[in-house]
Amino acid sequence: METMVPARRLEDLAWTDVRRGAARPGSTVIWPFGAIEQHGPHLPLATDAHFADRVCDAVLTRLDPALPIWRLPVQSLGFSPEHAGFAGTLSLSSDLLIALVIQVGAQLAEAGFRRLVLLNAHGGQIGLLEVAARQLRAGTPRMAVLPCFLWRGPEGIGELIPEPERSQGLHAGLAETSLMMHLQPERVGPARPADGPAPGLAPPPGWSLEGEAPCSWLTREISSTGVVGDAAGASAELGAMLFERLVQGWQGRLEALLRSDWPPTPGSD
Repeated sequence: METMVPARRLEDLAWTDVRRGAARPGSTVIWPFGAIEQHGPHLPLATDAHFADRVCDAVLTRLDPALPIWRLPVQSLGFSPEHAGFAGTLSLSSDLLIALVIQVGAQLAEAGFRRLVLLNAHGGQIGLLEVAARQLRAGTPRMAVLPCFLWRGPEGIGELIPEPERSQGLHAGLAETSLMMHLQPERVGPARPADGPAPGLAPPPGWSLEGEAPCSWLTREISSTGVVGDAAGASAELGAMLFERLVQGWQGRLEALLRSDWPPTPGSD
């Protein structure tokens, strides 16, 4: 198991160390985001938060220790209204989450950090964090803001998941169950549900729950178990392959970012 050194955790540093780190060229903070929401009868509420936290730590462990990057604690509470009605789901309002990103980000920019990466593992708040990042960027022109989705970007993820699960396994299905079986098998229950919209509840041809022509869906309307997908074939072996590709993908992107001089300082040619 890869364990990140404390020096990468911003909260473990003295303020003088933070000041020196933020002043380094290209200083970067990565902020993992998850959610506290139902993940079927077999996965914990904090599934997305666990994924963001573990991938973030593994990536930072593999990066060159000389690179100027630190992390914040995982933001576990997120925006999850689609999972309302299932016990344990806790959702912040959209206004509150946007305000949180803007306030924390503005303080990081004031401290001198040049980049903030939002590493989000909850699909239901992709668009919201992109809006928050845009607003933060408008108010802090000296700091770049990069809103990222954990599962979107690293190469080779899709080829590990067969259809129709690749396009229809949106929540607590094959991929998420397998990844949790690899990372924390003791937190995975014995159930392996297959659930989702019945024929009469599925979107009409040309439309989908997510994708190029999506609709806004509520889990309780299309799933009795909270699962949207099929977890039957989940395995720790698949989870290990998914984890490795996620870590390699984000390691490569962050290395490219950290070894660049982007973004240019406002007003420079």
